[in-house]
Amino acid sequence: MGRGRTKAKQTKVARDLKYRSYSTDFASLERELRGDVGDTEAVEPEHDPYAELADRYADCEDDSQGQRAE
Repeated sequence: MGRGRTKAKQTKVARDLKYRSYSTDFASLERELRGDVGDTEAVEPEHDPYAELADRYADCEDDSQGQRAE
């Protein structure tokens, strides 16, 4: 009996999505997807204190993956 309720709810949601008219602000959506901040100042990404170490030891990680410590 639970399947009937679930199907009825899904049908209701599908009809709501199909027949309801939405006004979409495409300019706002485009800004959001592009990551434009708009009128506010651009925020600098946080400094990662381990970025230099990760770059320095990236080559070592590649070399050691093929070898097994015995």
